[in-house]
Amino acid sequence: MSAGAQVRASCGPSAVEAVRDMQGRYSSIGRLAGATAIAALAAGWGPGAFAADTMGQPTNGAIDFQPAATQLRQQAMDFHNYLLLPILVGICALVLGLLLWCVIRYNSRANPTPARFTHNTMVEVIWTVGPVLILLVIAIFSFRLLFDYHDMPTPYMTVKATGYQWYWGYAYPDQKIPEQISSLATPEQAAADGVQYKLSATNPMVAPVNKVVRVLVTGADVIHSFSVNAFGIKIDAIPGRVNETWFKADRIGTFTGQCSQLCGLDHAFMPIEVKVLSQKDFDAWVASKAPKPALTAASAPATAPAPGASPTTALAQPLAAAVAKP
Repeated sequence: MSAGAQVRASCGPSAVEAVRDMQGRYSSIGRLAGATAIAALAAGWGPGAFAADTMGQPTNGAIDFQPAATQLRQQAMDFHNYLLLPILVGICALVLGLLLWCVIRYNSRANPTPARFTHNTMVEVIWTVGPVLILLVIAIFSFRLLFDYHDMPTPYMTVKATGYQWYWGYAYPDQKIPEQISSLATPEQAAADGVQYKLSATNPMVAPVNKVVRVLVTGADVIHSFSVNAFGIKIDAIPGRVNETWFKADRIGTFTGQCSQLCGLDHAFMPIEVKVLSQKDFDAWVASKAPKPALTAASAPATAPAPGASPTTALAQPLAAAVAKP
């Protein structure tokens, strides 16, 4: 009698039935878990996952990058999607295939007597030259993209962005506009502006469409990072140092970002909001922010000192005229 038969005979019919019932329950649980996993995967990759992305803001359920609002951002996305991603998928498929082949072909049953060699010249040449060629291809395209990022055209305007704990300041030296403090907007302000809360700011950066905007970035206290996803820009704001980046938005809209460098307690409440306007609207905004004119000649005292009068007499004349008024 086999060991299994001896166990069944010793345990009796009730024990065998109990084991069978337990196996059935576990099998039902396994099927339920599998169905749940498939449903969750289908929900995650369903129509909501491929819904149209919101320009300039995160999209709930999206799995891709935010849509590009600059040519450089589009080039960076193409570099990832059409070069890096196929290479990564190909390498992962190759490694997985080799692992499965080794497991199936060279396990102890299929290959009871393993080989004893330790080197293969051809294999070593392939796994050395292959990665070098892959890196060279990546380098050619990545260096070209980096050159485009650093080859800034003649800027139309300059904005100085200063990071503070925990808000931003934007100054427009070309338009003679002093620094505007941009902090986290309230939920009501964000809803009125049509921007997600914690991405909406009180005084957004403003720029014209289809114009090259140079951004000078620095920090006032600790290291921050100026990052706008739709523009494809991210640069550190370092105290005592001025870094430079640029963008040229090709469409009108509101574009958001966040400080992407841990900078303290309220790091998560340091939004970046950029409003890109038409040239006409931008000129109107600049006019509304222009500093008020100083005192004109009409507001100066009308009484002129008499010829040859002393300074004391000149100062006393307006005072005497004011006292003489009823």
